[in-house]
Amino acid sequence: MKYIKINPADNVAVALTDLQKGEAVEGITLLTDVPRGHKVVLRDLRAGDNVIKYGYPIGHVTRDAAAGTMVDHSCIKTNLEGLLEYKYEPQLTDIAPAAERRTFRGFRRADGQVGIRNQIWVIPTVGCVNGICQQIVERFRAEIAGREGSVDAVVAFPHNYGCSQLGGDHENTRTVLADMVHHPNAGGVLVVSLGCENNQLDAFRELVGPVNEARVKMFTCQQVEDEVEFGLQKMREIFAVCSLDKRTEVPVSELRVGLKCGGSDGLSGITANPLLGVFSDWIVAQGGTTVLTEVPEMFGAETILMNRCADEKLFGRTVDLINDFKEYFMKQGMPVYENPSPGNKAGGISTLEEKSLGCTQKCGKSIVRGVLKYGERLSVKGLNLLSAPGNDLVASTALAAAGCQIVLFTTGRGTPFGSFVPTMKISTNTPLAEGKPGWIDFNAGVLAQDNPMDELAPRFIDYVLSVAGGAPVNNERNGYREIAIFKSGVTL
Repeated sequence: MKYIKINPADNVAVALTDLQKGEAVEGITLLTDVPRGHKVVLRDLRAGDNVIKYGYPIGHVTRDAAAGTMVDHSCIKTNLEGLLEYKYEPQLTDIAPAAERRTFRGFRRADGQVGIRNQIWVIPTVGCVNGICQQIVERFRAEIAGREGSVDAVVAFPHNYGCSQLGGDHENTRTVLADMVHHPNAGGVLVVSLGCENNQLDAFRELVGPVNEARVKMFTCQQVEDEVEFGLQKMREIFAVCSLDKRTEVPVSELRVGLKCGGSDGLSGITANPLLGVFSDWIVAQGGTTVLTEVPEMFGAETILMNRCADEKLFGRTVDLINDFKEYFMKQGMPVYENPSPGNKAGGISTLEEKSLGCTQKCGKSIVRGVLKYGERLSVKGLNLLSAPGNDLVASTALAAAGCQIVLFTTGRGTPFGSFVPTMKISTNTPLAEGKPGWIDFNAGVLAQDNPMDELAPRFIDYVLSVAGGAPVNNERNGYREIAIFKSGVTL
């Protein structure tokens, strides 16, 4: 298969491989070469006519485009503008509970959560102690080498915040760090404070609330003589407890999976994102949870999600989710629809509508059961929407902070990063998977090579469950683990 017409209503087809001038597409002779992921016009379009893909308009052409020619960002303009009024018109597809209930081997925590990793995290309350945290981690890794037990990583998570912040930015920092303290992938946590920062340890401890004090330790560097030695002693106490933890068989209903894409291309909405959509519906059928974020990349496809909300209350929260983000752009004096990125355009994505219609494929057909503000933790199972920007590391951090034990990340251009939970990379095309085996964990590009979804999806499900059971993904093998906290205001 060399091309695909996704929906019968479409007036473009998408090249699944590089097409040459003179080849036939839907009985039309190509008048230009068309690179993989890009669109070819199937009937003559006049300037102002809509381009239809996925059965929806993805913008309009700014000049005449003859059948058999390629159209891209240079001649397609978005139809989107400003704030919109929305009406709840429910279109609900209930996912039936699975007949076969699957399990994986995870770490059951005392608070009822399940972790898919057993790690010790060192979290600074403020960027001033990043170096101290890193030194504690490096010395402790050397100290326990060869006797890690069930501890699979000891990691520091430096960041730039915790002081010189006001209002929402200050609360975002405190909330995300508190979310990390409670994350089930951490068997133990050491929180390191400086002592004079805005994010004071006593107030942060109150925000965190009750913890298992054998596993969560906190101290202030300005109050001890040798902060590194003091921190190492606390690490030894944490390690003595969590190194004895054991995996047990737990149901897939305990999984909470983040859905994310980045470096998308023209195949994202055809291969990798639909694969995640099938997986998301499968998890929901198992009684588990998936979370879709990247609000600016819902623009243009938001009504699809709104009409999948379980009730009008959730519909209203989704409207707020969308409009609040649009207003954030407008308050900053920034164009709401300045998207896609240069990499997206090079890969065949021309407008935000096209990007969003491909992006939302990741959440399948399930009913939306929850809508979360930035920093909020999951409370209901099923498909949830989460407020966060499209930025890869900020959005992936937000998914993990919400309680997701793993992030599934589709990409057509490739990226090596990892968040503070396993961040699995799924390629949209085979050349990327073959060219970057140290980045890509699973190749969905074979769906464009006549491999059917009903054969690939079970393999993908088995692979995700193996990762949940302890198999490392590339970002873990490479030691790429980072956090990024959303910031919108001034720095003092």
